[in-house]
Amino acid sequence: MLGIVLLLLALAKLACPSPAGVASQRAEALKRLLEVFGMEDPPPPPAHFKQPPQYMVDLFNTVANADGVTKNPDILEGNTVRSFLDKTHSEKMRFFFVLSSVAKNEKILTAELHLFRLWPRVTDGHKRHHFCQVSVYQVLEKSEPDAPGGKKLLAARLISLQGSGWEVFAITQAVHDWTKDESSNQGLLVTVQDLGGSPLDPPPLQFASGRDHHESKKPMLVLFTDDGRRGASLPMAGFPGRSHMPRHSSLVPRLAGPRSTRSLDRLQPCQRHPLSVDFEEIGWSGWIISPRGYNAYHCKGSCPFPLGENMRPTNHATVQSIINALKLSEGVSSPCCVPDKLYSINLLYFDDDENVVLKQYDDMVAGSCGCH
Repeated sequence: MLGIVLLLLALAKLACPSPAGVASQRAEALKRLLEVFGMEDPPPPPAHFKQPPQYMVDLFNTVANADGVTKNPDILEGNTVRSFLDKTHSEKMRFFFVLSSVAKNEKILTAELHLFRLWPRVTDGHKRHHFCQVSVYQVLEKSEPDAPGGKKLLAARLISLQGSGWEVFAITQAVHDWTKDESSNQGLLVTVQDLGGSPLDPPPLQFASGRDHHESKKPMLVLFTDDGRRGASLPMAGFPGRSHMPRHSSLVPRLAGPRSTRSLDRLQPCQRHPLSVDFEEIGWSGWIISPRGYNAYHCKGSCPFPLGENMRPTNHATVQSIINALKLSEGVSSPCCVPDKLYSINLLYFDDDENVVLKQYDDMVAGSCGCH
């Protein structure tokens, strides 16, 4: 009798978990969700309001729809794009970027220096010039970069003295050196010369600095990497249209529904159902810039014999369904309703150092369901 009472108490505890139990379950679920996004702890929200670089916002909108679902998996090089703002805040054309947030397992693919070219201040001595030569150097000797061996040329090209806008220089080799040996990072030096290679003083062309210019024009290093995280071998493709996120069927843990509801679900044919992931409800909206959430979808329903084409069965599932229906072998269940196409999503977020990161995660959205 005592054993039955204890069993009933245990069942009651499972059916009506305590608030502490629910909180513990939620904490564990969010910890597991962070692992899916490759993090141990969520980054803290920026201490003050920060506007993300427009380049990163535009890149997100290019590779993803409004819900973060990838439009075309071939647009992005690698699966991570990191942006770093200049830390020198100097009027001189010296730039320094702290790359400590780059993980050791990330493969460096491409690194770019983005500089905003200001409208030229043309003096009488330079009116006859239409172009100048801009060179980007990796600084090797912090104290005397102009000394022999004090710097290494990374990129150089002619730039028009007319107009303004962004200029992008490839600096991949320097970043490779810096990630191998952090102490070798002495920054970058940019020079402006005439077509004959002579320095121009004052230079007729200037770039926005990190100190005196608008946030949207600050010097920036953009790093394309790949962390090696790849999804399953299911088909990957751009998601057809927007996946509007419903306000129900949330990912936040809830108790299972009544037995009758679950039984009714099994009677429905295999199909895709909404499953919203709301970052504000989870408590991540402070550090995630875009999207606010996304529709992960989930597959639910039965795979009864005979399997029709609308259930998208594999040949194996068809054979399994036949064996199950004819009872030709013991212990063979009917096929399961599972995703047969998965799409990736993209997050634009602030990392621990308040740098803006765009990261693509495979196999996050069920594109369609089938009996397997």
